[in-house]
Amino acid sequence: MKPYIKTATADTPSVILDAERGIFEISQMSLPEDAVDFYSPILAWLREYAQNPNPETVFNMKLEYFNTASSKQLIQILLILQEMKDRSNVLVKWFYKEIDEDMLALGEEYKQIMQIPFELTLVP
Repeated sequence: MKPYIKTATADTPSVILDAERGIFEISQMSLPEDAVDFYSPILAWLREYAQNPNPETVFNMKLEYFNTASSKQLIQILLILQEMKDRSNVLVKWFYKEIDEDMLALGEEYKQIMQIPFELTLVP
């Protein structure tokens, strides 16, 4: 499967989806004007990947901030990961900074509602 790589901008996150190298990561800020448009190719890539995933899938969420529209798309990503848990050992690693209580609270909320392993990881 061809990797999906997107470089971060001021409003959009860095995205690395590389099944061959086992790297699945979204990082930095997610404030796109049209979140559905930005995340559509990411969701499409993940849906295709979910048909024949690696034995292990560790998805790193290293977002510093995201808007409400992005939150809805992140939930879609998590739902795809949840759907493939029977075909892959899925783990979501949610990174947050010690001073960012909001990002920690969001990670805890997602951890409660999703039925996949979810690890909250403090970033120094």
